[in-house]
Amino acid sequence: MSGLTHIDGAGAARMVDVGGKTPSAREAVATGRITMSAEAALAIADGSAKKGDVIAVARVAGIMAAKRTSDLVPLCHPLPLTKITLDLDVDASGVTATATVATDGKTGVEMEALTAVSVALLTVYDMAKAIDKAMVIDGVRLLEKRGGKSGDWTAPR
Repeated sequence: MSGLTHIDGAGAARMVDVGGKTPSAREAVATGRITMSAEAALAIADGSAKKGDVIAVARVAGIMAAKRTSDLVPLCHPLPLTKITLDLDVDASGVTATATVATDGKTGVEMEALTAVSVALLTVYDMAKAIDKAMVIDGVRLLEKRGGKSGDWTAPR
């Protein structure tokens, strides 16, 4: 089991010790999409969904989720986030979410960006499911990360 960062010598799960690391600026960008019927997309775009402003609520939900990532993902460190932006773009067949999260910390913010996108899209589903129960969430992925010991990374296009 050696070489695995979240497993100790006895094979038990552990949170990685980042105590000796120097804080640095870190940023991550993640994206995902929910596809839906034209009727649902139109209701979201024109604000006529019965539950209210889907985009505004989804944005707040995603931001709140990013701040709570360590409560949701067992071995994530709680981080002092310095920036969370969540863009939600509606088109004729769905909503694309893109989150950018930053910190000046000892570990990266990839999980926070992915969590923001995931919860935002789940919120869109919840708020529009009366119109379209067949919506599909997919393509949730990291687009890029900057900073930290491993340096910058960009997803292949």
